[in-house]
Amino acid sequence: MAGNNRKNELRALFMGGAPAATPQAAEQPVANPGELTPVNTQPAAPRAASGAVKAMGLSLGSITREAEEARVLREALTQGERVVSLDPALVEASFIEDRLTDGEVDDPDFLALVESIRENGQQSPILVRPHPEKPGCYQTAYGHRRLKAVRRLELQVKAIVRPLTDDELVLAQGKENAERRNLSFIERALFAAALAARGFDRKVIGDALAVQKSELSRLLQVADSVPHELARAIGPAPKAGRERWMAIGTLLERDEAREVAEAEIGAPGFRSADTDQRFQLVFNRLSEGEKPEPEKPEELKDEAGRVFARLRLDGKAPKIEFLPGTHPAFLKEAVSMLAKWHATFVKNQKS
Repeated sequence: MAGNNRKNELRALFMGGAPAATPQAAEQPVANPGELTPVNTQPAAPRAASGAVKAMGLSLGSITREAEEARVLREALTQGERVVSLDPALVEASFIEDRLTDGEVDDPDFLALVESIRENGQQSPILVRPHPEKPGCYQTAYGHRRLKAVRRLELQVKAIVRPLTDDELVLAQGKENAERRNLSFIERALFAAALAARGFDRKVIGDALAVQKSELSRLLQVADSVPHELARAIGPAPKAGRERWMAIGTLLERDEAREVAEAEIGAPGFRSADTDQRFQLVFNRLSEGEKPEPEKPEELKDEAGRVFARLRLDGKAPKIEFLPGTHPAFLKEAVSMLAKWHATFVKNQKS
């Protein structure tokens, strides 16, 4: 039943459930690349049916996503906002970076998104605001992957233009990340640090990431201890959670650790590994320096200065190792003498 309801929502959107743009607005040509060109959000019936049929063939997860996008779009249209067509060259990313993904390597869903838009068109608009410093340009609140996808396809990007404050933009950006594809721990940490560096209130940062004060403190702690260039080289590493990133931060406190990490990320084969493997490579390299060097054994020498045995005190069981070739009669006598000395020692300890 849930799947049918979602399909009905899609059908309602693409077959007339949403308010239609006026015919004049829908037919208005683009005067120049920066002009807002309203997009007809109610296609003709045959075309809408085709879109609905394609939607029917999506997996349940895709239907869920598309239904949510339909709901968001319907809300925007109900509030009187229009979907417009923009030149992607005039649309910049948010002023706060939130992802470390490489679309080709670290985000396999990106290529699927490109193919989906190639076949079905951009089904959900992005949200932008007029650029606060560049007249005629825009700044993305959410929909960064869709923007990259249409750029790759050399298409116009469908967008809702809304006047947003900086706080409203980062809250919308954080909300999208929570609803669509959660940021990894290090991505959230760097996102929080970037917001803090721009002077955002901690409450706004916490709301944007949907985290409590204690978790926000840990995010900022890791962002402060892991150099941004190292985090970017590793990538999002979604399997490496909070504890492991905090462990890397602790390892990097050693003076030579950052040089060791830089050597690893520059090693052959590092970039060809996936992001979780890159994290493990750096973690392993840094952990090697944490292993204590084994304590050197003490040499036991005779009166002539010749070494006849070595005493090892490291570990839980101290041991005496006699050199190869030691005469068996000497070993037998040494064991006998040790037994006597041990008995005398224990007796003296009790007295």
